[in-house]
Amino acid sequence: MTELTWLKSSFSEASGNNCVEVAATEDGAALRESDEPGRILTLPPEGLSALIVVIKQNPSP
Repeated sequence: MTELTWLKSSFSEASGNNCVEVAATEDGAALRESDEPGRILTLPPEGLSALIVVIKQNPSP
């Protein structure tokens, strides 16, 4: 995998490692938690769209 440019979620804490990060890839997107940067979930565009739909339908309490 080529070097990725990670963006931190606007809902993440300003400091610390409690963040969700996303990066664009050649085939879609990559997601990771900043406290475990080696564990990366890659998704095609359709998979990312489906994930966003599910998250919006099931917001956390």
